[in-house]
Amino acid sequence: MIRVETKSGVIALTEDHEHMIEVNMGEPIFNPKLIPFISDIEKNEYSISIDLPDQKEMIHMAVLSMGNPHAVITVDDIDKAHVEGLGAYLESHPLFPKRVNVGFMEILTPHHIRLRVFERGVGETLACGTGACAAVVSGIKRNLLTSPVKVDMRGGSLSIDWKSDTNPVMMKGPAVTLFEGDIEIA
Repeated sequence: MIRVETKSGVIALTEDHEHMIEVNMGEPIFNPKLIPFISDIEKNEYSISIDLPDQKEMIHMAVLSMGNPHAVITVDDIDKAHVEGLGAYLESHPLFPKRVNVGFMEILTPHHIRLRVFERGVGETLACGTGACAAVVSGIKRNLLTSPVKVDMRGGSLSIDWKSDTNPVMMKGPAVTLFEGDIEIA
């Protein structure tokens, strides 16, 4: 077991017999004040009016925290989703006082999704562990998904398992080397 300290606390990583790494990601947070998200009531899905030059519509999104705030939008095809434009718009929306990561989820089956994530302060990333957890949790809460769920992202795949509101989200995936380098400390 390896323990890693994050801004949200210490997490434990374990390796299974197939050399997959499993992480207890903690319990999701739905209370708007704790996310933080501006809303008087807690709901499984919120509606927001989008007013962009090329996109004017009402969208529906789940909002939760996995140690950081996430908005999850279900789309028909993530390859056609307006990830950059809509992601940037929602990231800085006044409803999210500390900004938000925006996930675009395409449901293939109740146990398999595709996901793209626009991370706050970064833009679109190849993969996002908390984003994968948020997407799966939001899908289960809205009766769109059934645990466990395989999450395919451009940077790889994860398996997310979540039983209920009072259980932690478990994330499992491969550990791979992405970069090697040397630094000189003066």
